[in-house]
Amino acid sequence: MTPTEISQQAAALREFATPREAAYLEAIELTGTIGKAARSLGVTRGSVQVCLRHLAKRAALRGWSPTHDMTHTVPEPFRLKGTSTYYDRDGKPRGQWVKSEIDRDRLLLHVQETVEALRETMPRLDPRPAPRHTFEALCNQYTLTDAHIGMLAWHQEGGADWDLRIAEQTLVGAFEAMVAAAPAAGTAIVAQLGDWLHFDSLLPVTPQSGHVVDADNRYAKVVRVANRILRRIIDLALEKHSRVIVVLAEGNHDLSASVWMRDTYAMLYEREPRVEFASSPLPYYALQHGKTMLGYHHGHLRGPKMGLGLLMAAQFPAIWGATTKRYVHTGHLHSVSEQDEPGVRLIQHPTLAARDAYAARGGWLSERQAAAITYHAEFGEVARTIITPEMLV
Repeated sequence: MTPTEISQQAAALREFATPREAAYLEAIELTGTIGKAARSLGVTRGSVQVCLRHLAKRAALRGWSPTHDMTHTVPEPFRLKGTSTYYDRDGKPRGQWVKSEIDRDRLLLHVQETVEALRETMPRLDPRPAPRHTFEALCNQYTLTDAHIGMLAWHQEGGADWDLRIAEQTLVGAFEAMVAAAPAAGTAIVAQLGDWLHFDSLLPVTPQSGHVVDADNRYAKVVRVANRILRRIIDLALEKHSRVIVVLAEGNHDLSASVWMRDTYAMLYEREPRVEFASSPLPYYALQHGKTMLGYHHGHLRGPKMGLGLLMAAQFPAIWGATTKRYVHTGHLHSVSEQDEPGVRLIQHPTLAARDAYAARGGWLSERQAAAITYHAEFGEVARTIITPEMLV
């Protein structure tokens, strides 16, 4: 850009500028040339030019490049996906289509900033009395995966209905039934293996592919119901078990939601010494219960047939080496699968949720259920309880 173009566009460019770039813009407006601006700031002309090129590219990604007839910007945390301009015979623009998409990096940054702000104001829950009698050698894993809270399903398409009300009744009811049937183990693992939410933003679309999904209600209400369910589940586990470990795994439907859920719930329960959260910047998680290793991954990046067992061994060598019984749990495909590999058993869990139109039209059909699996510190899996939606009627 020439100094004249910079001066003309300075007001608009400041929206995309860093503090340093804003200072360069102001200096150019005052002095009239890039060289004089550089001298007034004590930097080289080249430094100013490089920064302005980066600023111009950043503005273009948001839709601002008047030289190319792009003057319709998209808001944070979106970025420009494409601009289509059509011209008349004289070469003058007569219309324009502006397409946008979520900028995943910017969205995660916004989520992290929101979480940091919540740290100062979020109330903390006081500790609850621990149960008197538990078996410390036992660990109950309560598995809930692919809940897709916020999804809308119609029984005439997928065989059963699913909405916010049904999701809350089913998920809380299933967890209550699993807790009631499982032994009084010293440790409970709430294994939420991802896709807790059906969509991840104000728009009912998948985060990565942008596919429109069947959604029930607005995102704010979906988040409220999802939080209410999760609070109820954690509190139920605290009533029966001395120690509760919560896994809130990343799913492909709720990439950013899994970030704020892990951080905000860790803050919410930070005064409760009996609750721990498995936190990892990577979507792979591992816990150790005596000589038993329990690993978790949603399954959207590595499935049971894609070397997941070997990856978990490499990712968590200390836990792998200290254990003799090892289990890795996934979801994602909404169906049951179990296979043994050298040194580890891979367990793929189904969902309690009904099928939406996409799954029904694709012909994907499997039994809906959730499992409470009891592990012994030395002997591995010793019991399993299965809950289906039909049992909750």
